[in-house]
Amino acid sequence: MDQQQHPSPPPPKRGLAYALGAHVIWGSMPLYLLLVHSVPPLEFVAWRLIFTLPLCLAILAMVTGFAELRAVLRNSRAMLTLLGSSTMIAINWFLYVWAIQTGHVYAASLGYYILPLMMMLLGLVFLGERLTPLQWWAVALAGVGVTVLAVGALTTLWLSLSMAVTFGVYGLLRKTVAAGPLAGLTVETLILAPFALAIVGWYGAGPDGSAMAQGWGVALAVAGSGPMTALPLLMFASATRSMPYTVIGFLQFLSPTVVFAMGLFVFGEELKPAQLACFVAIWAAALLFTIGLFRKPAGA
Repeated sequence: MDQQQHPSPPPPKRGLAYALGAHVIWGSMPLYLLLVHSVPPLEFVAWRLIFTLPLCLAILAMVTGFAELRAVLRNSRAMLTLLGSSTMIAINWFLYVWAIQTGHVYAASLGYYILPLMMMLLGLVFLGERLTPLQWWAVALAGVGVTVLAVGALTTLWLSLSMAVTFGVYGLLRKTVAAGPLAGLTVETLILAPFALAIVGWYGAGPDGSAMAQGWGVALAVAGSGPMTALPLLMFASATRSMPYTVIGFLQFLSPTVVFAMGLFVFGEELKPAQLACFVAIWAAALLFTIGLFRKPAGA
């Protein structure tokens, strides 16, 4: 990997702040999706891409210029990696929006509870990272909690697993690609833009028309998906470059917990014993993992 083609990664403490900020935004996404509940999931994902691209280009022009973007576009290996990551994130976005809009909030929450375990497994297998013994106990405890929850949701387990796998692979690809967070996201949206334009054009020509014709409220909410998409992804990509992937993975328990709470208190879903057991197990595991992190940095 050519380390000269992107800026140096941020310090670990800043990376932690980026990761926490990204999860706060992602965790609150179900509330945002209430504003666009009338927009078909596939069309909304397409509009997200369309409004993300000019935002990325504008930020790139103001912050770093286009030199890094041109370097990435000339790097065939980086482009192949970003093709894979853009495919993974597009599938993940669609599954998440579809899950929320069809009332499967807990299935979405379970997917992101499985995700940390998936990311830690990827970090251990592909990046050679290591955990302390106490952190292994934390992972085992979290695994028990997630398993209990999964057994109680077998009918939608396919959805949860698909969400975990697609985002886990996305994060791994973004950690290893020879492209900075902003340039990488810009290339991903460039790759997906033609498909997004085709999708919004197809919906616009359909009997129900474009989502942008549903009124100013919906149109503004759809347009707001650009910054709602770009900001947390940039923060996440920055965090992955400065911290061990196993630690990034465990931090993923934050956003599904926020989604879990919203399913309970905002969307009025019933709290089942399995879900309560999972919640308690995961937060106990988070405490153990944090203690292990301060005793000895993961990957050391």
